[in-house]
Amino acid sequence: MTSLVQHITVDCADAYKLAGFWATVLGSSVSDDDEPGDPEALVETPGAALLFITVPEPKSTKNRVHLDLRPEGRTRDEEVERLLALGATLVGDHRRPDGRGWATLADPEGNEFCVELGAPERAALTGARPPVTADDVTLAVRLAADTLALSPADDWRVPAGTLEWDCWETVEHLSDDLFAYAVQLGGRTPPQDREVPYRYGSVRDGGPRNSVFANPEAGTAGLLATLEASGALLSAMVRTTPSDVRSHHVFGLSDPEGFAAMGVVETLVHTHDVAAGLSLAWSPPLDLCDRVLARLFPDAPDDGDRWAVLLWSTGRADLPGRDRVTSWRWHGAPL
Repeated sequence: MTSLVQHITVDCADAYKLAGFWATVLGSSVSDDDEPGDPEALVETPGAALLFITVPEPKSTKNRVHLDLRPEGRTRDEEVERLLALGATLVGDHRRPDGRGWATLADPEGNEFCVELGAPERAALTGARPPVTADDVTLAVRLAADTLALSPADDWRVPAGTLEWDCWETVEHLSDDLFAYAVQLGGRTPPQDREVPYRYGSVRDGGPRNSVFANPEAGTAGLLATLEASGALLSAMVRTTPSDVRSHHVFGLSDPEGFAAMGVVETLVHTHDVAAGLSLAWSPPLDLCDRVLARLFPDAPDDGDRWAVLLWSTGRADLPGRDRVTSWRWHGAPL
């Protein structure tokens, strides 16, 4: 057995105030158990929490330990500007003319930290394929839930686009997909020859076979809550599972990035199906479509409209000059 990092602890003059700064930086929140004036304040983050403790001694020298931040959804320089606006100060600019390097900032109490390149920027500099990340899963699911929540329809038992399932069943199926991908990564030794043996079943003949079902009494808000919860499970597992882990999928062994990409594709295309049934507009970010195409459909056409290409690749739309796809599968194995 080994030890795990429980907290990264920061001594400071005002625990609650500094915790508030870092909660905003990290898109988190200060623990509900903490209040202004408390001697300690906790900010939960993936991996390890930040614990701030009020001490009488002032900071006197450069930190021997500091945090390195990797922005998600922003460039390094955009993130630096955001943090400066929040109250950080720039103490060392190590950004290079070729786009590489980092910036060293200090929080409002002078604790140094660095802002590095995000994964897409790093990939662009090296010519590598931009990865699909846990944050991509979170983004896709949140956009889907927000879009579907706009539906004025009372009846979600209408067909979901061209599928044989209705809109309610399709969202349940999507929730189940995200759950199933998460649990494939969850064991100490993920299975490489089978799915984790949850019991699957259908509510009706011809309906999807799921382990996850929403309580009909909770209405569509409850249905969308199951979608967001399943997405959060997959995002958490992708974020915390080592990249060299492999687990079973019907299309072959895959890695955490592969399961993230599968979850994003399922979310984008099934939201397309449901949106069609509910007469909603749905158009996901093109860069997100491009990343999952590069990961799961490496032979996909390089046409400019990446959403159109993803719909074509999954048999849901025509693409000018190309035959309609009637049978498809993605490339789940690591590239």
